[in-house]
Amino acid sequence: MADRRTPAVYTIPPHRAFADALVTGLLALHGGDRMALARGIILVPNNRAGQAVSDAFVRRAEGGLLMPRLVPIGDPELDDRTGPALDPLSEAPLPPAIDPLRRQLIFARMLQAERAMDAAEAMRLAAELGRVQDQLLVEEKSLHDLTTLDLAEGLSAHWDRALDLLTLVLSQWPDELAKRGVIDLADRRNQLLNRVEDRWGREPPPGFVVAAGVSTGAPAVARLLRRVARLANGKVVLAGLDQQMPDAEWDAVAGKDDAPPIETHPQFHLAQMLDRMGVARAEVKLWRYGSDADAPPARSRAISNALAPARFTDKWVDLPAADRRLTGVRAIEVPTPADEAQAIALAIREALERPGTVALVTPDRALARRVSAHLKRWKIDADDSAGLPLSTTPPGMLLLTLATAAAEDFAPVPLLALLKHPLVTGGMARIDWLDGARRLDRALRGPRPGEGLHGITALLETPDKYEGDVRNAALPWWRDVVPLLEPVQAAFRATPTLPSLLETLRTALQTLGGDAIWSGEAGRALADLFADLQAHAADGPSAVDPASLPRLLRQLCDATTCRPARGGHPRVFIWGLLEAKLQSAETMILGGLNEGVWPALPSPDPWLAPAVRRSLGLPSLERRIGLSAHDLAGALGAPNVLLTRAQRDTSGPTNASRFWLRLETMAGHLPEPDLRVDLLARALDGHEGQPNRATRPAVDVPLDARPRRISVTDVDRLAADPYAFYAKAILKLKSLDNVDEEPGASWKGSVIHKVLEDWAKEDSYAAGALVHRMRHALDGEAVSPVVRTLWLPRLEKVAEWIEAEVEANRVKGRTPFRAEIDGRIDIDGVTVTGRADRIDRTLGGVAIIDYKTGRAPSARQVKAGLAVQLGLLGAIAEQGGFKDIDSLPAEAFEYWTFQKDGDDFGKMETPTGEKGDRISADAFVETIVAAFRTHAARWLTGEEPFVAKLHPDFTYGEFDQLMRLEEWQGRD
Repeated sequence: MADRRTPAVYTIPPHRAFADALVTGLLALHGGDRMALARGIILVPNNRAGQAVSDAFVRRAEGGLLMPRLVPIGDPELDDRTGPALDPLSEAPLPPAIDPLRRQLIFARMLQAERAMDAAEAMRLAAELGRVQDQLLVEEKSLHDLTTLDLAEGLSAHWDRALDLLTLVLSQWPDELAKRGVIDLADRRNQLLNRVEDRWGREPPPGFVVAAGVSTGAPAVARLLRRVARLANGKVVLAGLDQQMPDAEWDAVAGKDDAPPIETHPQFHLAQMLDRMGVARAEVKLWRYGSDADAPPARSRAISNALAPARFTDKWVDLPAADRRLTGVRAIEVPTPADEAQAIALAIREALERPGTVALVTPDRALARRVSAHLKRWKIDADDSAGLPLSTTPPGMLLLTLATAAAEDFAPVPLLALLKHPLVTGGMARIDWLDGARRLDRALRGPRPGEGLHGITALLETPDKYEGDVRNAALPWWRDVVPLLEPVQAAFRATPTLPSLLETLRTALQTLGGDAIWSGEAGRALADLFADLQAHAADGPSAVDPASLPRLLRQLCDATTCRPARGGHPRVFIWGLLEAKLQSAETMILGGLNEGVWPALPSPDPWLAPAVRRSLGLPSLERRIGLSAHDLAGALGAPNVLLTRAQRDTSGPTNASRFWLRLETMAGHLPEPDLRVDLLARALDGHEGQPNRATRPAVDVPLDARPRRISVTDVDRLAADPYAFYAKAILKLKSLDNVDEEPGASWKGSVIHKVLEDWAKEDSYAAGALVHRMRHALDGEAVSPVVRTLWLPRLEKVAEWIEAEVEANRVKGRTPFRAEIDGRIDIDGVTVTGRADRIDRTLGGVAIIDYKTGRAPSARQVKAGLAVQLGLLGAIAEQGGFKDIDSLPAEAFEYWTFQKDGDDFGKMETPTGEKGDRISADAFVETIVAAFRTHAARWLTGEEPFVAKLHPDFTYGEFDQLMRLEEWQGRD
């Protein structure tokens, strides 16, 4: 059969549903002969597009039909394989395509051999290198083209180094392929398409051939489409070619007259493809068939005008109303992504009240997941067909958590994240495992223990007067867990290889979670990833630092997509941009229309400078913006369209997408939907009137439940924040330290007080001994190097100052007398207990010293009765309340602080004196005792409510959440 003289190239405009219009036309042309339809071949861009066309046939198969063969031509960027119909058994077989993961591993090893880098960075660069290699092959550029570039302007040094490394690796690549008997996927596709083009030129297929929706301008694809367009029974049907665009605009997009092309325009890739096919736009005919899901033809004209090249948008000023009309297109802006998801879910639910299908199209996968979750409110199952990265699924997260915990030598935070993972049971009942994990969580509160698993064991076995019971409770369970994790710790501490690390992780996953790890879509995806990795790990990086393994695995898990099984709601769909190609629905919701989301920001290329890309004729990084615009144009062709965007995201205010702004500017206004789903969404989970906020707590406690014993340190809390005292002393609540917490003020104070106590009781205040002890105060403690570096010099300086002050006091007849001594007295029926850090014997009595690692209370605070510790300790001394010490008058009251004083550290402050708010030493104890009597009469022996934050400037924040501070502070 002779070829056509003129090419048979058609286009289906955006306002028509592509797949349905295509199938309607094919059935009209070939449906009369069932076998003629079955002998036909439809070339589609990829498997997803083939599924869309197949679904359209199913919708029209009223009495059953034999469908034509749907053959994907493949897309190397999506790792899509060319359909088997293009690779017949009758011809000499081509070598198989190399597995993409195997190629990445080999590239990573080659990069490591040429440059010093860790395995994770090598894998990242290898993935980008694979993309560059595919682009070179698709555009039929050779290594010779790369090495003989003649750039008008030289490259900067880092681009030169990148290009040299790229050239070096690619020069070795053919030998690597030959050793394994494989070729690149893109190379194999080119050879297959060239074979088909040649074969069909000699022997046209017996049935019809239609290339439908193919939009890539790759040379091999363009040659095949040129052949199909000239077959007697062949047709090329394009999606959304703009036939109404003026010639001047078309020429500007295509880059004619020596002007650079506009690669960000939605028509550029079609213009490039037609040019490579040797077909003029005027030769393209309109596909005259439609479907029941078409929008008015005016929609296509409006889309064309809205997406005109920037220098032609001045025509919007005089554009007739009929050419800017967007009837059926509505838009809503909402404050946050959460509001957007709720509004979209409501719009989908409302659309189900009418006949037809509804689809959400968005590149924002987080938005898609939120919408899917909201739809479950109405028992609508609509999973995101674009899928989830393996790293966001429970099995993938478990792998990454295990690798992170091992890389950090099982530090408390990643260890607990691993042990609490929902798939981990360690062979126990889940509830028993969780009980043990929670006991361990409680025991690991505070500073980090020693390194590794045995550091935690040592902590749990260490007696502690405060945490002993908690540690003992966690120890038996922990001893059962250690053997499960020891092989992983040993492997990561050794000098491992990638295969050995993978085998260790796989075994550990099975031990921790059992068969549940590998079940479901995500589990099978993880199993496949492990199988591929272990099969090809020997080809991968030779040097693997265990610390970089979590990053390496995250890259691989991020690149692995888990798609849900089919079988959701038959009329509701959630698509990514790839899934939406050639798809249609009566109602299309286009979500996430913010700049940086739709269109996405171009991903940087670490290998080729923009000038090199231009010289080679490779696609620019910005070309995907044009493809995103084409996706938008296709989705805008539905009868009913809702555009949505959020005005801010987690990082701050957002900018509306350039596409949103173009539509809004051209149309003059994007109307809101008749049903304001954004307002409904706000009211759906809201409430009427003002929120019922909590008021400032004031707790009444029966007199007999009020404590009659109080420590001198708790009196300050009682006076400043009675509610906090109530929470601690009556409710017996205690704030927990964070896990793996950096040593805080309390911890530092405990360590330093212990050093000072040992200096007093073991060294008898010997000169030089305190400095030595302070120098080693942090030995054996799990303290970060930063804290150790900052604190040790300060501790040594303060120790020198304390020794000097003690010696100077001795000269004046004042000597240290007791240290860390407990005492008690009764005041108005309340037992007051306290511990003095140090008591010095003076010529006429005693001096009370309190060591402060932080700031000392101000004289004003003491006078107001909000810092009574020194005065009450003085009262205990005067009444003989300290063990083995006779009653002696308290003459001096001093805070010895670790604060800076000028250029040195260490400072003595006293609340007594005759100036300002200070209290005279003679009246100090009496004044403080009087203040205590007032506090006791109000809250201990009296019935006054325990009010929150009575003096907020002198309170702690540990019970702020309990008192719901944010709800009432500043409002009452």
